Amino acid sequence: MDLDATDWKILRELQRDGRLTNVELASRVGLSPPPCLRRVQALERAGVIAGYRALLDAAALGFDVTLFAFVGLKTQTEAELRAFTDRVAQWVLVREAYAVSGEADFLLKLVARDLPSLQNFIISDLTSAPNVENVKTTLMLRVAKYEPGVPIT
Repeated sequence: MDLDATDWKILRELQRDGRLTNVELASRVGLSPPPCLRRVQALERAGVIAGYRALLDAAALGFDVTLFAFVGLKTQTEAELRAFTDRVAQWVLVREAYAVSGEADFLLKLVARDLPSLQNFIISDLTSAPNVENVKTTLMLRVAKYEPGVPIT
């Protein structure tokens, strides 16, 4: 999809606040509401806008521990990679998972209420999973920057 300057404005505003009404969005990007709505719907149909969701404060909900796990697999065949990603999809403590290059094969972001929960998961599930060769973990101490999305200027 070819995006023009107005489309980029719409994306920037919705990325900042996905709860904007169409009237407010139209005002911010310099359109009347009907064409603004048509553009948003076109961006949704094209998959440029993948969805909408609330960003929750993990600590406010009692999820005080975030850990990153670098996972190395014994083999990296397509079947083994697919099996591991299928397994990761079932683990609720894993909030994000990325296949990466370098020393590890996957980077996982885990969120839990407490450290014992994470330790139990790592020992009982992650390190004992088929094809997992090694796991290195890093505990998050604090968030220095959190800005999800893409850098639209």
